[in-house]
Amino acid sequence: MTHALSLEPPDPLQYFATLVADDASLPLLEAAASIALAADPAVDVQGVLDEVDALAATLVRRLPADAGPLQRLRLLNRYFFAELGFDGDADDYHDPRNSDLSQVLARRRGIPITLALLYLELAAQVGLKAAGISFPGHFLVKLRLPQGEVVIDPFGGQSLSRAQLEGRLDSVRHDQGLPGRDELPLGLYLQAATPRAILARMLRNLEAIHRGRDDARALLAVQERLVILLPDEPGPRRDRGLTLAALGCLERACADVESYLAQVRRAPDAPSLRRQLERWRALPPPALH
Repeated sequence: MTHALSLEPPDPLQYFATLVADDASLPLLEAAASIALAADPAVDVQGVLDEVDALAATLVRRLPADAGPLQRLRLLNRYFFAELGFDGDADDYHDPRNSDLSQVLARRRGIPITLALLYLELAAQVGLKAAGISFPGHFLVKLRLPQGEVVIDPFGGQSLSRAQLEGRLDSVRHDQGLPGRDELPLGLYLQAATPRAILARMLRNLEAIHRGRDDARALLAVQERLVILLPDEPGPRRDRGLTLAALGCLERACADVESYLAQVRRAPDAPSLRRQLERWRALPPPALH
């Protein structure tokens, strides 16, 4: 008698940890698509990859054999923004679906970073040299052509001039108190983002959304991934500890906050966190039911 092989689906958190374990082999699109499993374990990550490949294959078939980089870029932009209709979700920018690549593909709406991820994959598959830019306030894409670099806003497809980029940056500098042009020139903000940095920005976007909605369980799922993604950064562990405490998981909360305090001995928030630890330790253990 033969038995059917039973394959259990991977644990979503462990799956994410496996994907981001090594910078040299980190599969950016797959890791980004897997983030949605935190909210919906039924998300078909492989389906996302297959759909993006199919979209790219359609574009590749249309390319003339002698198409140069500029022609490839024009065809890509027409295909992605005009024909497929990908655009920014200006109506509900903070909708969590805009951070779910399966939903972005289905709805053709997203935020700059998720639109950029899809655009970057298509660009790579048609032979263009493209990279994401973790620009302050708004994720961008840059492409290297023989004529020079082109910077595109994936939230609509606009090509941005240097003057437009300076104007955007000046606005963010003013709002966020960033250093001025003399201290940090524009070029420093146009460096290519690493896959790990792109994933961190995606997760921090979601973190802000769930915190704003006061959804502690969804917030915790995102923070678990930030701790895995950025193991050497103490901040995500502190933030996870505070969320665990809000959910009543005080033992784990204490461990996270203690770890943070051990790493950042002169942290500005250290006195308040130590007082918080004392209060948590003074609470009676949860009753067993």
